[in-house]
Amino acid sequence: MKNEDLSELQCKFNETTMSLSRMLEEKDRLHYAFVEETRKMQRLARDNVRRILEEQEKLSCELETKKKKLDSWSKQLNKREALTERERQKLDADRQQNDLRNNSLQLASMEQKKADENVLRLVEEQKREKEEALSKILQLEKQLDAKQKLEMEIEDLKGKLEVMKHLGDEDDAAVQKKMKEMNDELESKIDDLDEMESLNKTLIAKERQSNDELQEARRELIQGLSDLIGARTNIGVKRLGEIDPKPFQDACKNKFPLEEAQVEASTLCSLWQENLKATEWHPFKIIHVEGTPKEIIDEEDEKIKSLKELGDEIYMAVTTALKELNEYNPSGRYVIPDLWNFKEGRKATLKEVISYIVGNIRRLKRKRT
Repeated sequence: MKNEDLSELQCKFNETTMSLSRMLEEKDRLHYAFVEETRKMQRLARDNVRRILEEQEKLSCELETKKKKLDSWSKQLNKREALTERERQKLDADRQQNDLRNNSLQLASMEQKKADENVLRLVEEQKREKEEALSKILQLEKQLDAKQKLEMEIEDLKGKLEVMKHLGDEDDAAVQKKMKEMNDELESKIDDLDEMESLNKTLIAKERQSNDELQEARRELIQGLSDLIGARTNIGVKRLGEIDPKPFQDACKNKFPLEEAQVEASTLCSLWQENLKATEWHPFKIIHVEGTPKEIIDEEDEKIKSLKELGDEIYMAVTTALKELNEYNPSGRYVIPDLWNFKEGRKATLKEVISYIVGNIRRLKRKRT
C-alpha cells in the first residue's frame, strides 16, 4: 500500500512539473513575440521623428528663401530714385508694405518654430509614455515568469517532502534535519511569492492609472473635436450606434410629399433607433470560418426580415449602427461618441488625432502668411 501511495504521489508530481514547464514555454514564446513587436514600434517612432525633423528643415529653408527675396526686393526699392512726388509716395507705400510683409514673415517664422517645437515635444512625450508602458509590461512579464518559477519550486519542494514523509524514518535525526531544512526553504519561497504578488498588484494598479489617464485624454479630445461630427474629414468624432437618417429621407421622398416625407423619415428612423436600444433584441448568430468563430447578423430574425423590406440602403444603415453597438457598447446599447478614422473606418489612435490637429494648425498658419 505504501508503494502504491508513493507511485501515485510521484505521478501527480510529474504531471504538475510537466504542466508548469509547458506554461513556461508558452510564456517564452509570447515574450519573444512581444519583444519583436516592441522593436517594431520603436522603429516606427524613430521614422516618425526623422520625418518631422525633415519637414521642419524643409519649412525653415522655404522661410529663409522668402526672407532673402524680400531683403533683395527691399534693397532694390532703396536704390530706386524717386523722380517725382507721386513716385516717391508710391515708393514709400511699397516700402511700408514690404516692411509689413517682412514683419508678418518673421512672425510666421517664429510661430512655425514654436509649432515645430510643440510637435517634437508631443512626439517625445508620446515616445516616453510608450517606453514607460512597455517597461511596465516587460516588468510584469518578468515578475510573472519569476512567480511561475517560484510556484514550480514550491511544488517541487512539497513533492519532495511528501516523498520523504513516506520513505524516511521519522525517528532518524538526519531525516528530521533534512525535512526541517526543506520546510524552512519552502516557507522562504512562499514568502518570496507573497512579496512578488504584492509587487504585481502595485504594477497592475499603476498600469490601470496610465490607462485611466489615456481614457481621460480621449474624452478631452472627443469634447474638443465634437464640432467635427459628420464633417468631411479623415479624423473626427463619430457617434457609434447612431443610425444615418439619409437613407430614410431618400426612401420617404419617393413615397410622400416633401413635408410629410421629413416627418415619416424622422419617425421611422427614431423607431429603429429605439429598437437598437432594446438589450433583449440580439439578432446575431455564431458561424465558424476556417475554424474561427465569427458573429454575424441572423437573417432569419423577424425584425431583420421586416427591415429588409424597407430597402437595401435602410437595411445597411440600421445594421451598421447595430454592429457598432454590439462591438463598442453591447451592455448599454446606447449611442457613444468616439474618436474615429473615417478614411479607414475604425477608431482613431491618440497619435493619429494629435498629428491631425497639428497638421491643421500648420495649414492655417500657412494660409495666414
